[in-house]
Amino acid sequence: MSGELRNWAGNITFAATSVARPRTIDELQSVVASARKLRVVGTGHSFNHIADSDDTLLSLSALDRRIEIDNDKRVAVIDGGATYAEIAPALHRAGLALANVASLPNITVAGAVATATHGSGDTNRNLADAVSSLSLVTANGELRSFRRGEPRFEGAVVNLGTLGVVTELTLDLVPGYDIRQNVYLGLPLPALLAGFDALMSRAYSVSLFTRWQGDTVDQIWVKANDGAEPAAEILGATAAEGPCHPIPGLDGTVCTGQMGLAGPWHERLFHFSIGNTASAGAELQSEFFVARADAPAAIAALHAVQDEFSHALLISEIRSVAADGLWLSPAFEQETIGIHFTWRPEWDATIAATKVVEAALSPFRPRPHWAKLFNIPSGEVRSRYPRLGEFRDLADRLDPGGKFRNAFIEDLLFD
Repeated sequence: MSGELRNWAGNITFAATSVARPRTIDELQSVVASARKLRVVGTGHSFNHIADSDDTLLSLSALDRRIEIDNDKRVAVIDGGATYAEIAPALHRAGLALANVASLPNITVAGAVATATHGSGDTNRNLADAVSSLSLVTANGELRSFRRGEPRFEGAVVNLGTLGVVTELTLDLVPGYDIRQNVYLGLPLPALLAGFDALMSRAYSVSLFTRWQGDTVDQIWVKANDGAEPAAEILGATAAEGPCHPIPGLDGTVCTGQMGLAGPWHERLFHFSIGNTASAGAELQSEFFVARADAPAAIAALHAVQDEFSHALLISEIRSVAADGLWLSPAFEQETIGIHFTWRPEWDATIAATKVVEAALSPFRPRPHWAKLFNIPSGEVRSRYPRLGEFRDLADRLDPGGKFRNAFIEDLLFD
């Protein structure tokens, strides 16, 4: 967090009357049991009031880091406060890897899982899909575990912090692998729309970066398995001659290695290198998910109104996410495209711009990222999650008094 009671971006001032940083699970259980209301904050990388509390704000950063790796089972057990930057090097040293990661390494794993944060790749599901079990402290201070294959597990993983405080996650791992990253510049929009599926499926992970200006997409970031030969050009986009930053004009050397140089997964799949400042540093963010089949039409709809929102934008990213079965995942039972917007840190302009984006995407029934800025009415958001009723039943069972809910969560999920 930037300051004790502000989120990473600085646009949210938390209303909490106390901040708890327990050092042990026993301390954590005591804090939870005694709190009237409680929300957990990780690295503060949320842009709405999802993590806010008018009573107790809880951070797990003071817990001892736990990274227990089982090479035979290919799993790792980690604590609820661990970040990707903390666990990735340890996994690599053990010869193992995560199948996918997000853009930023400094976020907590538990926070990314709870909000269905994702990376990119046609065959890569969101990061929560790597969870095979989780343990959490429920409202009365007791520990409760969920394991894959058990009833309601698919409802417990992506939980928006409403079921309890996650103390432990077991993550599926894969053998370590290398990735080559190449960036291409100047993709003509007609070529993108005509060849969208082939482009997004051409490598392990593909990201498109655009400022929504003119008829050209600024950059294609291609993260391919080592051994794949890089192309000289892609659909008219030409290979970059040096390291690129997603936001044109910023220093590309803070990003993960490019120019086709092979490197271990955790030094290529993140967009930003471990230890470097993420993205622009001062920004606001929104993201909307549409069905994969609707993506070309959705992109065309945004292009038609780009002059109405691009002035508020730093950069936009388009990525693919494979379908999953997690009840509150934006990719629940549909192959999905995420369209992400990194806005200038100007509140009124950002809100106006997101309304333009949402109006353009409304025919495609977008699902917003839970932790980012959106204006879509809560009733519409709820209608896009067919198992929300079962999730609410689960939340009522584990937290009958609503200890882990705030006004934002109540309105969004429980109205």
